[in-house]
Amino acid sequence: MVREALAALLGLEDDIEVVAQVSRGDEVLGAARAHDLDVVLLDIEMPGMTGLDAAALVRRELPALKVVILTTFGRPGYMRRAMESGAEAFLVKDAPAAQLADALRRVLRGERVIDPGLAAAALAEGANPLTDRERSVLRASADGSTNAELARALHLSNGTVRNYLSTAIQKTGARNRAEAVRIARDKGWL
Repeated sequence: MVREALAALLGLEDDIEVVAQVSRGDEVLGAARAHDLDVVLLDIEMPGMTGLDAAALVRRELPALKVVILTTFGRPGYMRRAMESGAEAFLVKDAPAAQLADALRRVLRGERVIDPGLAAAALAEGANPLTDRERSVLRASADGSTNAELARALHLSNGTVRNYLSTAIQKTGARNRAEAVRIARDKGWL
């Protein structure tokens, strides 16, 4: 419903035409290849593949295609990850439709567009302190798996898993792994 409402609002603009819509992140690349697109508009949370993963895939496979992330998850960590995955813009959904249309035009002119409040928050917060491996182990632990189960699933030793989790807990300032997962998710690091 939200996707269709956005498409309808953007379709009211004289110089914007919505030529495709998909409901899943793993359908983005196929739709982009099937249509003559200038820009793709993605959300962070999408079934099948996250918008961040879809953005990275689009960037790798169709480097000329512009990527805009529009999300309710206005967190500095997500914004950083979106920019690292190749997005040209990161906006929150509570912005007016005219601002989104303007952002699309600016992106097509070669500009980067970032929600100003998020940019300030990202600068104040600093970079994600977790390494890729710490993030992957912390993410895998979110389902409550034991260290031994994580070690088997990730092809690591129990001690290595314990060390990664301990470091992630320390870096997030958490008391335990469940709290570390929550903090990392809230900040957009996972």
